[in-house]
Amino acid sequence: MSAMAAEEQHEGLAALYLAHHRELLRFLAARTGDPHEAEDVMQELWLKVTAGQHGPVANGRAYLYRMAQNLVLDRVRERGRRVRRESAWHGVAFETDTSGAEAADRRSDIEDQLVEREEVARLASAIAALPEGARRAFRLHKIDGLSHGEVAAQLGISKSGVEKHIALAMKHLRRMLAD
Repeated sequence: MSAMAAEEQHEGLAALYLAHHRELLRFLAARTGDPHEAEDVMQELWLKVTAGQHGPVANGRAYLYRMAQNLVLDRVRERGRRVRRESAWHGVAFETDTSGAEAADRRSDIEDQLVEREEVARLASAIAALPEGARRAFRLHKIDGLSHGEVAAQLGISKSGVEKHIALAMKHLRRMLAD
């Protein structure tokens, strides 16, 4: 790709970003569940778009959405790593000492455990209430970690069908858990 073509593509992505800003923001708000985090991801997306380190792009709009989705996934993975790291630290910090004394209470408040159990039960109930196809696609993708293509192959449906099931499941779960 020539330098001129790369510059035109860079300007094209920036123009697409600006043209689809609201649409992208709604997309990210739906993915993150938090409008403030969606704004943060939009800023990250803008930085990536303006960095101009992109190869040839056939469909700029789809490319922007894929970039946005990847940024959300990166944040989810980072949260998971942080939780595991903090859990590991928490486990080490409250081990029994060498004198044989009893370990400190790993959770200072029993109420926290009860609230967590209630939330897990609500989530399990909401998942169980999903329509069959949406429940199976959600479980395979979000819980078992399969890609949309793998879920599609396992369920014998198209990737588009998987995406529709996941979207339906997420909408249903947000509504059920918000009540």
